[in-house]
Amino acid sequence: AIETALHDLVATDPVYWRTEQKKNLLERLEKLQAQQAALKLRMLASGGDIAEETGDKDASAWMRAELLVDKGAARSQLKLATRVAKYGLIAAGLAEGVVSENKARVITSALDAIENDPVASAEDLVLAEKLLVDYATRLTAHELRVVGKRILREIDPARFEDAEAKALLAEEERAQQRTALRVWDNHDGTIGFDGVLPTSVGMRFKRLVEAYAQPRKQHLLDKGAPLPPWERLMGQGFTRLLETIDPASLPRHGGDATTINVVISLDELSKDLGIATLGYDETNGTTISAAEARRMACNATIIPWVLGGDSEVLDAGRASRLFQPIQRKALRLWHKCCQAEGCDMPPEWCDAHHLDPWATGGKTDLKDGALLCPHHHRLAHNPAYTHERLPDGTIRFTRRP
Repeated sequence: AIETALHDLVATDPVYWRTEQKKNLLERLEKLQAQQAALKLRMLASGGDIAEETGDKDASAWMRAELLVDKGAARSQLKLATRVAKYGLIAAGLAEGVVSENKARVITSALDAIENDPVASAEDLVLAEKLLVDYATRLTAHELRVVGKRILREIDPARFEDAEAKALLAEEERAQQRTALRVWDNHDGTIGFDGVLPTSVGMRFKRLVEAYAQPRKQHLLDKGAPLPPWERLMGQGFTRLLETIDPASLPRHGGDATTINVVISLDELSKDLGIATLGYDETNGTTISAAEARRMACNATIIPWVLGGDSEVLDAGRASRLFQPIQRKALRLWHKCCQAEGCDMPPEWCDAHHLDPWATGGKTDLKDGALLCPHHHRLAHNPAYTHERLPDGTIRFTRRP
């Protein structure tokens, strides 16, 4: 009967349904999914005979072979079935359709942690199950997970607050021991990295990157442009965060303030498609395009080393190489936003760019400076594009034919 009803419903097109019909059906389907999960979990909990028939330790092998369910997912369902079988209120909530499978997973995890807590008693476990099932009727699974972590403190604040504080201290100490960062060269123009941070530092890191990513997102929404993937926006925000760190606030590295060296020959510097070395040499660094080197020289804290034909140092940077803070403020006050034609990126998110390139003898003067957002700053150093300043001060970019 269920299969027939579903077949009839699937054959219809919800586009022609009334809004109330859609809302009503979604509500009923949510409840039916919980009840279906209850039935499935009960069968899996008693599926020992399936394991006996297949000769496996549990029914996951049969699920993999016959239902084409990944073994990891099948074992996760079997584990949940075993846990739900221990807790009558959760099983009843599933059967009534008021506790979803995701919420059941959250509650059983919280109860298992309570069961292993040396301070908690059997009575605490029973009360925690009752409270969490009640909360499940009013909270999302994520909110329920947060409540589950502090449910013991809600049961008996005097008894569990000290225990929770000690547990948090132990967790933070373990987090410090697990902290790690790995960085590697992908040899395709990108650097890969991953790592683990303590929660307090990790959340701060996330907020810092989001602060740089969000204005880009809002700008694109305001312009009506299609929104790039959030991961890309976060990656660009992280890049921006690194590029705007004040080197004066960093510890010294190798006897000098933390900087990046870029080594490039005069010939390569003058080419559209030249190559530079990021670092002192290719053994201890990597190669980048001359265009990227010129872009970095506009805004990043680098020491540009320009070499002649016999590796003679022709230029090792100048004190006035970068626009000074007061000059940046003047440019922001003057131009109000990115100067690229049609772009209104706020000035706080723009770079100061030399219209007369340093490689050709340009100076760091206000009259030669322009505010460009990161996207247009890259275009300014991209040999595939040309740019010119229009009479009204805006910069027009044109792709080369």
